[in-house]
This record gives sequence, C-alpha cells and structure tokens, in this order.
Amino acid sequence: MVVGDMPFGSYQVSVPDTVRNGIRFLKEGGCDAVKLEGGREVCGHVQALVRAGIPVMGHLGLTPQTAGQLGGYKVQGRDMDAARRLVEDALALEEAGIFALVLECVPGGLARVVTSRLRVPTIGIGAGPNCDGQVLVTNDMLGLFEKFTPSFIKKYCNLAPQIKDGVAAYLRDVAEGTFPAKEHTFASELDFSSLLEDPDIPTPSSS
Repeated sequence: MVVGDMPFGSYQVSVPDTVRNGIRFLKEGGCDAVKLEGGREVCGHVQALVRAGIPVMGHLGLTPQTAGQLGGYKVQGRDMDAARRLVEDALALEEAGIFALVLECVPGGLARVVTSRLRVPTIGIGAGPNCDGQVLVTNDMLGLFEKFTPSFIKKYCNLAPQIKDGVAAYLRDVAEGTFPAKEHTFASELDFSSLLEDPDIPTPSSS
C-alpha cells in the first residue's frame, strides 16, 4: 500500500485544490491513499477527499511541514491543554473520515490514550510502543544520515561509513585505471581499430 504524503501547499489553499491534487496522487502517482498534516483545521479537506473516493491518513503531533509554527522539531502535547487539543483533533479527524492516524513525537502515555479513544489504527513515530503500528524514516533506521539522530530512532545498521568507503574505493580505482578491468568490459571477436581511419565514416566539421 502506497500512501502519498501531500506536500506543503497542495492542500492549504482551498478544498477544490486539495481534491484536485489528491486525485492526481492516485491517478498519476500510483498511490492508494494520501496523508495530510493537521487537526480540526483540515477536517473539511479530509471530508472532501473521502467524498471523492480518496482514502486519507491523518498526521498529528510534530507536523514537519509546519514545524516552525510549533517551535521547531520538539515533542508535542507535553502539557494537559496541548494533550487535550491533540485528542480532540484526533477524534475530529476520525469523524471526518481518516482510515489511520500518524502520531509523531508525542509522549507515550498520550499516544496510548489517543490509540484507545480511536476506532482507526494509529501509527507511531517517536510516540512509544502503544500505537497500533510503527514507522521510521529509512535513512534514519539504516544509519544513512549522520548529522543528527533523534532520540526515538533505533539504528538497525550503520551504512553511512560503508557507503563512504565504497565510493572512495571506486574513485580511487577509476583514477588509477584499475576499473573497469577486463572482466568488467564486453569482449568481441571483431577488430574495431579499422574504424579509426575508415574513409566511409564522415568526420564532423568543427564550427
């Protein structure tokens, strides 16, 4: 199942734009559903998408597209007022028609409450073990990004050093002329050297 993450600007302007872009995700992008960020403020958009036959996944907590409004990439729902708003947003999104909800960077206890209150499944990323499912960014879990690792990430391998070593070895082999070697080159029984000065092959005139 492919869920297309609707980018910033594709659903903020108007409901008709949202539906039009959602349809493109399914028809042109080959997606099975779309995901958009936000709570009660996007419920009208969710309803319109669902009416158009487009399955919608919601996204609450840390919403990366508008992280600047949230004070940066920080845990959300840490006080009771913020937690209550998040629960209310989740229930409103479910009522609007979402089939699942991503919870990102929220306390585990709050994620447990939201999961318990909803009928649709929750997918956690930095939201503890009590969601119905989990997701991680591939670059993070495979150790491809070294500059910053969020505390909720578990690296299942560390590929960045291996990739760097591999690229460095490739560059060295090309510079030294050891790659491509004979075993990496297609052979032929023909002798193509006669083509170097074949009079029947016109030489392009320099302009």
